[in-house]
Amino acid sequence: MSFDFEAAVQAPFRMQPGLRRLAEGAGHLSLSIPGSRHLDEKLQALSAAHPAALQCVPGFDPLPALHALARQAAAEHSPAFDWDGDTATARRLGWAVRGGEVFELAGRTPNQPSALAQVGARLHGLPAPWRLGGLLALAFAEDFALIDGRSATIPWLAVALPSHWAPEQKIGLHFAQVHAPVADNQVLLAAGEALARLVSQPTRWERFVWTITANPKLNAHPASAPAPRWVAGDADRVAAQAWWRTERQTFIPVAGAAQAVFTILVDTQPLAQAIDSPAKALRLHEALASMSPSVLRYRNLHLVRDDLLAWLARRADT
Repeated sequence: MSFDFEAAVQAPFRMQPGLRRLAEGAGHLSLSIPGSRHLDEKLQALSAAHPAALQCVPGFDPLPALHALARQAAAEHSPAFDWDGDTATARRLGWAVRGGEVFELAGRTPNQPSALAQVGARLHGLPAPWRLGGLLALAFAEDFALIDGRSATIPWLAVALPSHWAPEQKIGLHFAQVHAPVADNQVLLAAGEALARLVSQPTRWERFVWTITANPKLNAHPASAPAPRWVAGDADRVAAQAWWRTERQTFIPVAGAAQAVFTILVDTQPLAQAIDSPAKALRLHEALASMSPSVLRYRNLHLVRDDLLAWLARRADT
């Protein structure tokens, strides 16, 4: 399921968990497509010898969670992705991983996208314990984090497309520490441990997050190239700069482990393309108008709030 605009954009705006039960038959995962922005940016993020995107607490064993994720992937996307309990096969990417070994699938032709060769290079470049996680991270558009329901910590991450945060600074932290920088975070922090326990139980959940940004890239790691600066003072100019950044997040419970795989599907669209009706413009206007000064500053919208509201008001009257 794609981003649910009506469920996500609410007024008054509040920083809150916003969990809802996953609809019967709804999936968690989206296959990567060779040549897509998601795969291209993930390949770039994993090109370093020690990519910041891949993090694990020393001594932690992520295999039960990775196996649960691989089973879910195969259930949703067979035959494009297969898992037999030992070998994970990503047919669209042309590669498989078994026990830390990387295998190229037969039948590839020389004119297949160069991205497929890059997938193999990235997997071979990873330490053996990271290759199954690396294949899953590349085979699907989602990023992944593991939530420990007992300790409310994050012991494992494969996040190549973070939204203005650094995975290497969040690994191993408690939920409250992870969300400490978030503005108006009192409700989130108060619910943290209960949420970690809830999402690691059998019921499956999802939530949606959104913002407006001047950065079109999916990978918004703070150390990546700086985003363009807002040029405030002209509503049309600000709107032309603006991108609608969304996340659909789901939770895949790991049976018997009190853990959940947290999936994060990031997308960006030009704001004028995403807000394509007067009803959406009005709804977003109301949500943005109700944001507190601290939230606006946290989201770097404080300088362009009035310009965006003026543009949305005109669009709502169209």
